Amino acid sequence: MLSPEIRLHVRQRAHFACEYCGVTEIDSAGELTIDHYQPPRHGGSIDDLQNLIYCCSRCNQYKSDYWPLYPTDLSLWNPRNEQRDQHILALADGTLYPITAKGAFTIRRLRLNRPPLIAYRLNAIRHREETSLLEELRLLIKLQEDAQQQHASLLREQQTLLEQQRALLTILLKLLRES
Repeated sequence: MLSPEIRLHVRQRAHFACEYCGVTEIDSAGELTIDHYQPPRHGGSIDDLQNLIYCCSRCNQYKSDYWPLYPTDLSLWNPRNEQRDQHILALADGTLYPITAKGAFTIRRLRLNRPPLIAYRLNAIRHREETSLLEELRLLIKLQEDAQQQHASLLREQQTLLEQQRALLTILLKLLRES
């Protein structure tokens, strides 16, 4: 059993999301599980932080206690030691595409292209795009407000110049009448 401190550390390190598929605690409405990348029954450490992976119950269930027993057995991608994009690419359609045998095996073993995950990733893509568009809109509004302030300032300046011009014309007309 892991101490509360280790559990919290693993959760925080993973940003409260499954290190395999990316599903967050918020989206799953609760804490996720902690998996031993190398299962203890296959010689893995019980509490070494590098062997502890924060993951959702589905990824944990599909991984089970898998560990390559023979040199020809493939290993799973280890999110603690390897960047995902070394083995797996996320495509615009929400699916994951393997670029290595390890990536292909991980996608297949953990069923990382199951329909709910594809929908989840598409929703995340849509959310990022909407957030980006909102930021652009905020920037445009700010630029428009700045332009309106500059326009108002120019109008005030023009009004002052027109008043000065009127005063000068009045003086000139007065001088012309007196001469």
